[in-house]
Amino acid sequence: MNTMTAKIETMDEEQSNMLRRAFSMFDSGKSGHIEKEKVRTILNTLGHTFDDLELNALLEEQDKEGIGKLNFDSFCRVAVHFLEEDDEVMQKELKEAFRLYDKEGHGYIPTSSLREILAALDDQLTPDQLDEMIAEIDTDGSGTVDFDEFMEMMTGD
Repeated sequence: MNTMTAKIETMDEEQSNMLRRAFSMFDSGKSGHIEKEKVRTILNTLGHTFDDLELNALLEEQDKEGIGKLNFDSFCRVAVHFLEEDDEVMQKELKEAFRLYDKEGHGYIPTSSLREILAALDDQLTPDQLDEMIAEIDTDGSGTVDFDEFMEMMTGD
């Protein structure tokens, strides 16, 4: 199984539905195909960053006949490439944020640091909401949060 197939199989239902809706919106004639150029627009609309050369290469690979159109499966194979990339980038950013607060490298941070991170991410949160979120994460009441708990909270996985 190549990595592209593996990525498509790990795509969750939410991502799949989102791609299906985006594809349908741009497949105005309901032909089951969209123009290759529209993939760029869809990725932009969904807020995914991509390298133009990389995207062009993927589009060419999926449009072997050179008709300038992609069916839904081909579109998914291109789009999933960038969905996965975002997850990796986000994980790296979260790891960096965690490391900033885990200066000694213990693998956990105090809940007071977590409160700072959450408040910085969303300045609309009230102190009560922050307490609630922290209580949910720090289920054992240890006053600390390890990286896995932190990741789970931030990504919902």
